[in-house]
Amino acid sequence: MVLAPAPDPHSPLSFLLSSPLYCIFAGRNAKTQGNILSNLLNSMSSKINFMSPLEAVSILKSGDHVHLSSVASTPTILVNAMCEYAKANGLQDIHVHHLHTEPPAPYANPEYEGIFQHDAFFVGKNVRKQVQAGYADYIPIFLSETQNLYRSGVLPINVAMVQVSPPDNSGYVSLGTSVDATLAAIERADTVIAVVNKDVPWALGDALIPLSAIDRFVEHDEPLEEAIPAQPNEQELAIGRHCAELIEDGACLQMGIGAIPNAVLSQLGNHKNLGIHTEMFADGVLPLVEKGVINGSMKATDRGKIVSTFLMGSQKVYSFIDHNPNVLMMDVGYTNDPFVIARNPRMTAINSAIEVDITGQVCADSIGTTFFSGVGGQVDFIYGASRSEGGKPIIAMPAITSKGVSKLVNTLKVGAGVVTTRSHIHWLVTEFGAVNLYGKTLQERARLIISIAHPSAQEELDKAAFARYGSHYHFVK
Repeated sequence: MVLAPAPDPHSPLSFLLSSPLYCIFAGRNAKTQGNILSNLLNSMSSKINFMSPLEAVSILKSGDHVHLSSVASTPTILVNAMCEYAKANGLQDIHVHHLHTEPPAPYANPEYEGIFQHDAFFVGKNVRKQVQAGYADYIPIFLSETQNLYRSGVLPINVAMVQVSPPDNSGYVSLGTSVDATLAAIERADTVIAVVNKDVPWALGDALIPLSAIDRFVEHDEPLEEAIPAQPNEQELAIGRHCAELIEDGACLQMGIGAIPNAVLSQLGNHKNLGIHTEMFADGVLPLVEKGVINGSMKATDRGKIVSTFLMGSQKVYSFIDHNPNVLMMDVGYTNDPFVIARNPRMTAINSAIEVDITGQVCADSIGTTFFSGVGGQVDFIYGASRSEGGKPIIAMPAITSKGVSKLVNTLKVGAGVVTTRSHIHWLVTEFGAVNLYGKTLQERARLIISIAHPSAQEELDKAAFARYGSHYHFVK
């Protein structure tokens, strides 16, 4: 079954088709039909009391905690207004929370020190330098639990700033590409400010919220942030081939964005009946959907549906989910719950790393003491896949950096964080092969890991293993 969009019963088009106006609509040319639909949409939006961005953020006060919808759907116009208003009015100690965001994050810059405190759930590239310099900060947290920070009251939430689609005729809007912890923030916030943006796709699932959940509205149309698909190099294609060999027909997949996920997906054209249950997906999924390779027919939960909590890709991805009943954008507490993940048989989770030591400890968030990203959903899916019947948790990474430094090491750098523990790791893949570490001793693991290291690093790693384990190490097969 090919996952193709179908009409949404709450859409303006469905409303028109079910009304007496349809006989007039059907007799018009395509351009006139488009104008009729546009006017209908505008009439629905006209019921909303819009205000300027500065007026909308004027409820901010010192000490507030603010949540921003994340990734592709960051409400940039509200961010800029927030910075302008807070600086002009002498506000202090406003805490800003979000997953990673794509546009510039001025509130994390040194000029706003004392006005804003950046306390995000992930370190994105737009705040990485500020976090490393100490002007911004990071809350280490499993992605599955980000929503619980709000729902449990551990983090107060005064203002949620989000982007939504225009409303349908039933008074609902869609959060589009960013449900994640944003839904929890909307539920708990004292004030919800929404940018109504026609470029936000109408996503289904937990993305639909009533207009009554929103307190202040700003109208602003602006294309969502895009990420152009990365083209994998030969090293990444080799990693992709090894991963693809581990993926069985009927498997349910989780992978992120970037060259390695794209390399894996490009190798799956001859697979059958794959499913998707993930925290995010991007352009690499679309060709497999079009070919019918990804159809979700073997999933145990949400059969026939692609399930995700946020998106980051090109406009093709955003158009794909628009009014598509076969894509569910769900709360991160559902998508990343390891026990929900485990319900799908042959769950195959592919995640990456910065370093892996010869015992199987995985560092994925820092380079020594320097934070580079965050925990994200890696542990959620590694653990969930390990509990799945026939599941395969996979850490896939280059064996060596572009500067010739081995990413497989005797010991992690001083201060490096362990994201996936040596007790959780199963499959480890590099361009030189794939090894299964589950159930293996420390000495067996060392042998296996060194076997897929870059040849230039193998002798040094072998000497380090010998020094660590003694002469008996040479007898381990």
